[in-house]
Amino acid sequence: MKRYLNIFIFSIPLFLFGQEKSIPVIISLFNESTAIPYTRFFTTPIHPGIQAGTEFNYKVNEHSRLFQTANISYFYHNYLAQGIGLNSELGCEYRLKSGLAFEGLLGIGYMHTFATTEEFAFSDGKYQKKTDKGNARLYPSFSIDIGYYLKKQENSGPKLFLRYQSWVEFPYSPDFIPVMTHINLHLGVKFFIHLKTPKND
Repeated sequence: MKRYLNIFIFSIPLFLFGQEKSIPVIISLFNESTAIPYTRFFTTPIHPGIQAGTEFNYKVNEHSRLFQTANISYFYHNYLAQGIGLNSELGCEYRLKSGLAFEGLLGIGYMHTFATTEEFAFSDGKYQKKTDKGNARLYPSFSIDIGYYLKKQENSGPKLFLRYQSWVEFPYSPDFIPVMTHINLHLGVKFFIHLKTPKND
């Protein structure tokens, strides 16, 4: 698992290098819930999370593009666990002249979770507090979103979006619950950092 984590981290600079003049930055706040996907949209109580990432394009047409993302995220579920994750998604976007855009994303990632409550184990005739080293998980995901480009004619203009992400935590508890399903509802923004290219003498 650590091998895949290292590959992911060291591949992010390669993603950024391919952007040349403009680097997209995507930041979203989300509400996480342990729910069956597509049965609920907004859930309470709110379990907060934040995600930050970037993306690079494979192919761009007049109204559509194929792209890859690289993200880091964190969530806190006070009744279950907190987790930090790294993932990458293959995405497809269709953009209208009005500025509206629709996306679908298929991802795979690594997550490390920690219990948010104290855990005890019975040993030597008494209960003793356990040291929480966390748990390693894989988490495949599928997301759909609707967004709006504030500058309709610019490919590198800011975008607001609402995203519904469904994902599975695996392995969760092999002897009890092999997988745990989650949904994240994101509200986010994409903006671009424009780099100045060096002048040739």
